[in-house]
Amino acid sequence: MRRPVLLTMAAVMAMIASGCSQAAPSPGPQIVVTTNILGDVTRQVLGDQATVTTLMPPEADPHSFEISAQEAALMGDADLLVSNGLGLEEGLQQHLDRAAAAGVPMLAAGEVIDAVPYNSGDAEGAPDPHFWTDPAAMLSVVNAVEAAASKIDGVDAGKLATSAAAYRAQLAELDAEMTTAFAALPADRRALVTNHHVFGYLAKRFDFQVIGAVIPGGTTLAAPSAADLRQLSEAISSAGVPTIFAESSQPDRLVQVLASEAGIDVEVRELFTESLSRPDGEAPTYVDMMRTNTQRIVQGLSP
Repeated sequence: MRRPVLLTMAAVMAMIASGCSQAAPSPGPQIVVTTNILGDVTRQVLGDQATVTTLMPPEADPHSFEISAQEAALMGDADLLVSNGLGLEEGLQQHLDRAAAAGVPMLAAGEVIDAVPYNSGDAEGAPDPHFWTDPAAMLSVVNAVEAAASKIDGVDAGKLATSAAAYRAQLAELDAEMTTAFAALPADRRALVTNHHVFGYLAKRFDFQVIGAVIPGGTTLAAPSAADLRQLSEAISSAGVPTIFAESSQPDRLVQVLASEAGIDVEVRELFTESLSRPDGEAPTYVDMMRTNTQRIVQGLSP
């Protein structure tokens, strides 16, 4: 049974101020997803059986993006609300808590995977929310989305099983491609450095070593100290890291400073680590994102 829309006073005032009446909801089940990576995965699993609304825009930062009052209201009327969890959506937590309290069916993807803890930095020991860097972990997410969607009125179980199986096949192919590509890198070329700690799952799955991060924590909202940058510079020099990677959703100023002023000679390459690109970009889908990143990591670390 569909619940009535939970309109906050802010949502009502926003609609009055804009002079617009509330748009009629799209037909069929309504699924709201916080991040654009999970939004793409959810669409792939559901096919055309539901309207999937993704809150996070392309090329945004999942740690800090904000939503409108109307989007917050959509969360309260969803047939399913899919989030990353594990503390990733720091700016949305109050909205997620409010939706859960209102009885909205919830799926936190971080609760269905085998979480890997951060092994260094300010967040050491806490569960790492960046599980999508391992496509095998995303198979567990696909299974959970399929199971949750199968309980929604109006979703055909047969069609759902077919679309979910087709997407699992895509992820298996992606995983095989990444395994083959990374196998070409010698052991002394498997050190990763990026803006902040985002590669823990990829490193564990494909046998890389995470040397460090410019921001020594699990969130982009923190800031490094001079001592942090000096320590990282020493680690990079010691490991002979040829390339450090800047995230597409964040300015790479600190990475460029580290590369140009810390007395080390390294290349800086951009990766799509926390957000998809726009549709006309190089990472419009999760599978595209991982293929692009794999190619750039191999190019950046190859002898």
